[in-house]
Amino acid sequence: MGTAMLVAGCTSSEKKYDMGSYGYDAAFLQAHGIEFLELQSPDGEAKVMVVPSLQGRVMTSTAGGDEGNSFGWINYRFLEAGEWNTQFNPVGGEERFWIGPEGGAFSYYFKPGVEQVYENWVVPPVIDTDSYHIEEQTADRVRFSKSVELVNASGFTFSIGIGRTVSLLDANAVDSLLGMKLPSGLAVVAYESENILTNRGEASWTKQTGLPSVWLLGMFNPTPTTTVFIPYEEQAEGPVVNDTYFGKVPSDRLVVADGMVRFRIDGKYRSKIGVPGPRAMDVCGSYDTERKVLTLLKFSRPEGPVDYVNGQWGEQEDAFNGDVINAYNDGPVEDGSIMGPFYEIETSSPGAALSPGESILHRQSVLHIQGDEKILGEIVRHLFDYDLDDIVKTFR
Repeated sequence: MGTAMLVAGCTSSEKKYDMGSYGYDAAFLQAHGIEFLELQSPDGEAKVMVVPSLQGRVMTSTAGGDEGNSFGWINYRFLEAGEWNTQFNPVGGEERFWIGPEGGAFSYYFKPGVEQVYENWVVPPVIDTDSYHIEEQTADRVRFSKSVELVNASGFTFSIGIGRTVSLLDANAVDSLLGMKLPSGLAVVAYESENILTNRGEASWTKQTGLPSVWLLGMFNPTPTTTVFIPYEEQAEGPVVNDTYFGKVPSDRLVVADGMVRFRIDGKYRSKIGVPGPRAMDVCGSYDTERKVLTLLKFSRPEGPVDYVNGQWGEQEDAFNGDVINAYNDGPVEDGSIMGPFYEIETSSPGAALSPGESILHRQSVLHIQGDEKILGEIVRHLFDYDLDDIVKTFR
């Protein structure tokens, strides 16, 4: 069992940590009034930081204790400014809970009848600045709840019950999840989140009303040698990758071949990709060659044909032919400014076609495994039937 601790406040007598470490980020959040829970392994090496006041998001984690790498991206400049606003508050975090779709006729981010441009885009407080209620807390697990009414861009009101549970995974759970026993000598932190949407209203959610989805967004720290890799179903029909979010991604940044999407991550070129439902599998990841960190995301992926909501802004030909997995590489916008840099890996549940009282569950596990590249390669070979060397050399 681990330990969970609510931390608030910071004293000048505490140890100082290098930027990029978990201890630095913990002290930074304390200094700026952000309270958090810590789930940690008995030896204190694996830590997961959860913030109840920000939708129970996982802000960051580490596999090496306070002095170890902090894996989540935190927006220091935004928190230092202390200027919260009513449109969106980009504080960061390596797993935050949102509700899709973002754009189109059934968006929760635009009012009915408005043009879907940035000036009119507003993130609902329930997935931005609202606190979630702690229903249960144990040494290695915390469960949250929240209720909300949301109106989509078509004017339909959704009465939604939200449940979110974050659990630290021990070594046995990690081995079971991966289907292999991890070799010794690796630094590992792993956690699972269970995310539930429940129809609390009196009307069913249908394609005519719009279907909400669980949308999990992970923000991580890029390096010049990070690559996101996403396997895809080679025998399925339809496009493998949607790369039209911010303009077509050039070939020196996106390679699609041999059943694997490879996406260059360096925080220097703003671009986004998505893998649609027919092509998506239930696992993806990234690899950072500088820090020898393999990040894996494994999530619930229903079998058979299901509808995934389309998150692209504006008019859509099909509102229910959306992406299951997305990845984003941050970079400068037109005026040269940049929010990060950071990168994102996102997963979504199918659209929730629910009768009153019914629920949908989206489960996701995030693992950071750090150590010898040869051993990490064995994990990639087992999970993906693919060589880590081939991923590493894609953009070299």
